[in-house]
Amino acid sequence: MSAGTAFLFPGQASQFVGMGADLRERHPMVRETFEEADGIIGFDLSRVCFEGPMERLSQTEITQPAVYVHSVAVARLLAERGLRPDAVAGHSLGEYSALTAAGVLDFPEGLSLVRERGRLMQAAGGERPGKMAAVIGLEDDIVAGLCEEIGPEVVPANYNSPGQVVLSGESGAVERAMAAAEAAGARRVVELPVSGAFHSPLMASAAEGLAPRLAATRFSPPSVPVVTNVTAAPETDPSALRRLLFEQMTAPVRWTESVRALSAMGVERAYEVGPGSVLKGLSRRILRDLRVETAGTAEEMSGLETGV
Repeated sequence: MSAGTAFLFPGQASQFVGMGADLRERHPMVRETFEEADGIIGFDLSRVCFEGPMERLSQTEITQPAVYVHSVAVARLLAERGLRPDAVAGHSLGEYSALTAAGVLDFPEGLSLVRERGRLMQAAGGERPGKMAAVIGLEDDIVAGLCEEIGPEVVPANYNSPGQVVLSGESGAVERAMAAAEAAGARRVVELPVSGAFHSPLMASAAEGLAPRLAATRFSPPSVPVVTNVTAAPETDPSALRRLLFEQMTAPVRWTESVRALSAMGVERAYEVGPGSVLKGLSRRILRDLRVETAGTAEEMSGLETGV
């Protein structure tokens, strides 16, 4: 791949009230995608995205399908404009959007999976409450070592960028890890407003619950390589992609390595496809030379340099 282009798909916490509303007004493709989603899941997801309230939009079982639908709508719009990626990657939930953009999952099956994933993760968070916290300013191996010292009840959940690792696990263990990180010289340690200890062993019940749905869902060969969260490597085998979605529920998101893998594949430009700009910020901290543009609002789409 030479001077390749990647699509990056955001995950939970990228949502905002009004997401997609401006795009719906200007682009029939986006309006049709949201209407299709409402029909598939049987409630007015569009209204929650466009009007809120934020408290409802931020519930895991709502957030995940909302971000997925917005991301797929934007990917369809980019395809309509003739822009297609050479590789894709998604952060956590965003991996489902990436798989849909690559043709592995069709939209109805992907949305059904994502809705069930969100429901199961929210339920797991209620059954086994936990916490997540971001540690900023310590090397990855130092944070991982602190977790090992405390025990298996707390683990690194997201390797987001150099010097930014998210911890996840049982509340007391996360609090001890937060204190240990501060004592080790972390610049900031921030508890995250989430409904569960995602990407940790506390999500095992959610993973087991999702397994039958994954097994029953058709996975097609991808049109482009998918750099997965679990391996941080390009994957094209449908069976492996299915298995890795199961493993992803309790494994860390290796985003730093994933972005570097894309660069090694020849990617020089990327688009953050969906709400927000979290991945743009993270990816630039990983590789300063990577050119990243956001594609999530009508204004961003109108100013987008597609190169076509």
